[in-house]
Amino acid sequence: MPRDGRYIEVLGTYDPLKTPAAVALKQERVLEWLKKGAQPSVTVLNLLRKAGVLKPSKVAPAKA
Repeated sequence: MPRDGRYIEVLGTYDPLKTPAAVALKQERVLEWLKKGAQPSVTVLNLLRKAGVLKPSKVAPAKA
């Protein structure tokens, strides 16, 4: 459980201890949440790009 409550939905896993790091995502659900207006953190945005869910962008993401 996260610090401030329950998860809304688990969209994937990340295991940095494997070589290369293992990323498993539910791509359809990730894209659906993004269409609904979800704003990924910079770290999650980088993981989504590396996993091929999002296209690499030349524009840097906005810092919060």
